Amino acid sequence: MSSKIENIRKQLLSDNWYVLNKYTFELKRKNGGTIEQVREVYDRGNGATILLYNRAKGTVVLTNQFRMPTYVNGNATGMLLEACAGLLDDDQPEQCARREAVEETGFQVSKVQKIFEAYMSPGGVTEILHFFIAEYQDDERQTSGGGIEDEDIEVVELPFGEAIAMIADGRIKDGKTIMLLQYLQIHRVME
Repeated sequence: MSSKIENIRKQLLSDNWYVLNKYTFELKRKNGGTIEQVREVYDRGNGATILLYNRAKGTVVLTNQFRMPTYVNGNATGMLLEACAGLLDDDQPEQCARREAVEETGFQVSKVQKIFEAYMSPGGVTEILHFFIAEYQDDERQTSGGGIEDEDIEVVELPFGEAIAMIADGRIKDGKTIMLLQYLQIHRVME
């Protein structure tokens, strides 16, 4: 398949927290014509997320932390209940998922399973997120978790059924967490 875009021009808008570029390009249309489009693209790197579950106890481990973008968009407290996640940095996706599990929840899990990867906001962000699940045992807890450096993370262990109900009633609004919980539900992992 030939490229659908030509004459790409790139302008750096910000290199503060992550990189924001403005792209101007010509898009080839189905009818053979072209149209000029302008898009801003935010590059924050790729990441990994992992949901810890305990089949015998019927529980999952989530994190609760402040997320400024949700506060700006109407979340009165800015707190978000979610599966732990982080940027790959120089790690492979599984290494990142394991690292984040220990840093954020304190659990050093033995077996990790990759279930899929997805673009989370392809209209404006380059990130591909790698999704993992892992069964945890209480004796795998190495630390109390809570994150590192400037992170202030609360570790939350919930009954799986309650976590599913929290999606329906709006207490869980994080996309990656919803996807992971629904994966466990659809594939009957917790039965």
